[in-house]
Amino acid sequence: MKRRRFLKQAAFSAAALSTASLYTGAASPKKPNVIVILTDDQGYGDLSCTGNPILKTPNIDRLGSESVRFTDFHVTPVCTPTRGQLMTGLDALHNQACAVTAGRTIMRRDVPTMADLFRQNGYATGLFGKWHLGHTYPDRPMDRGFDKCVWFKGWGLQSEIEFDNDYSTPRYLDGTEEKRASVYCTDLWFQEAIAWMDKQRDKPFFVYLPTNVPHMPLWPPQEYADLYKDKTGPGPAAFFAMIANLDDNIGRLDQWLKKSGLYKDTILVFLSDNGGTVGQRVFNAGLRDSKASHYEGGHRVPCFIRWPNGGFDAFEVATPTQVQDLLPTLLDLCNLSSQRAVFDGISLVPLMNKKKIKDRMFVVQYALRKRAEKYDCAVIWNQWRLQKGSELYDIANDRSQKNDVSAQHPEIVKRMKAFYDEWWAKLDPALNEPIPVIVGSKNANPVLLTSIDWWEVDCDNINFVSQAVGGPRGGCWTAQAETAGKYRIELRRWPFHTNKPIGSEGPRVTITGRPLTHKFRLIPAHKAVLEVNGKAQQVSTKPEELGVVFTVELQQGKNRLQGWFADADGANLCGAFYAMVEKL
Repeated sequence: MKRRRFLKQAAFSAAALSTASLYTGAASPKKPNVIVILTDDQGYGDLSCTGNPILKTPNIDRLGSESVRFTDFHVTPVCTPTRGQLMTGLDALHNQACAVTAGRTIMRRDVPTMADLFRQNGYATGLFGKWHLGHTYPDRPMDRGFDKCVWFKGWGLQSEIEFDNDYSTPRYLDGTEEKRASVYCTDLWFQEAIAWMDKQRDKPFFVYLPTNVPHMPLWPPQEYADLYKDKTGPGPAAFFAMIANLDDNIGRLDQWLKKSGLYKDTILVFLSDNGGTVGQRVFNAGLRDSKASHYEGGHRVPCFIRWPNGGFDAFEVATPTQVQDLLPTLLDLCNLSSQRAVFDGISLVPLMNKKKIKDRMFVVQYALRKRAEKYDCAVIWNQWRLQKGSELYDIANDRSQKNDVSAQHPEIVKRMKAFYDEWWAKLDPALNEPIPVIVGSKNANPVLLTSIDWWEVDCDNINFVSQAVGGPRGGCWTAQAETAGKYRIELRRWPFHTNKPIGSEGPRVTITGRPLTHKFRLIPAHKAVLEVNGKAQQVSTKPEELGVVFTVELQQGKNRLQGWFADADGANLCGAFYAMVEKL
């Protein structure tokens, strides 16, 4: 989508607001540091301060008691869309990173990110943990504004890219250099973040610290697992143990902030990326449903903002707010230029100053695996929730959304539906076109394509890959060649780093000696097929081969690629889940 077309669309958005400096606190000789902690799959009820009867989170509770606490705060029901909204201040269907798989995990490249804007304003920028907004150039975190990147690819350490990674000795990337740690993953992210922040003395810093816990698999450090093993079922016990470790790391971060003298001049934001999962079996704070749902339990999460020198009281804000609001809020708090960026979110500084904001509605929507469908959403307006375009709930009197009151309030339904219809009509048609993966660039050659990039095919974890889901031909990749010419494309069944033959079982995954059980579908591959822009070529292979190499001509610009394996009789078996594309 062209930049001018986006600005025209955004200008007409009822929710859009350019950032103006609203913060009126005392000026500081140095701009405040900013740390944003985003946890993974931790629901509203997965904190002791929100009422969990078993889990203890004393450090996060203390953080909350020192913060402005947004108690009606909304993200999207799954992780990539929330991350894209946080980074851009735009709705998921506006920035286009609107699903966790199916080729929809990349943000539009014409939109600046939170890191871009902080860096443009003189901040050092660092990311430590989960990105999940693109794993190839120009969509890696270092391409989107981060100076320091300690990260991993895919949605987690058991994604289709990482595959055989674990939590106790995680394999990760420091920029583009692969490394292996000897500490638990959450400990690593905090340890690396603190070490990097400790070196930033000549300029303010922005740190994004998105953890991969407590997302499954449920692999806590043993000493934390022991804390909950007799208090609830094995799933929630391990889940809570991972949060207990996270809580201790937040405590260590606070200790370092105080010891370093940076505590009072650091803005710390804490939130989760979607509603509850395993923990909601024990306690869900009275909310309906969990992750992936557009009901309240899918997208209402805790959000705390603390700035000791900011002049804000610690109190609760009950006004509905959303993750898109955090970027304009942080720019406002730090008095930074937004380079005339336009946001769907608004600054929350007036609410933090105990003032009212203009009455507004907003939409919670993402693309569930494939593409977004009209009315598959929640519309939020004060205490009202419009679900599926027709159901209406009064959260103030029915927190668990048991009673549809649409018949009693037809005028409310009409008004909220009209708002949504207008919002939907302004979505750009480019939303239903893939953002292509760049190949043949001098900045990155070769480039790895994986099944997470298959357009509108859901295949992003080791179980999907092991069982060869996705149909007999898999899905299509859209690759944009920077230059035309000859390309070497190698198709594989298993991740390149595992060196597993096409016809073999994939790598067994273990964590501290315990196997992760998943089934393998063996592929009697004797042929491989690569289709480029509708033209297919076939090569003979054997099950014991690692992969199959093709040399093809790619045109400059967009190319449609699809690779798959077939048996000796020519029957298609499954897609090639991995492809390495190299400009020769």
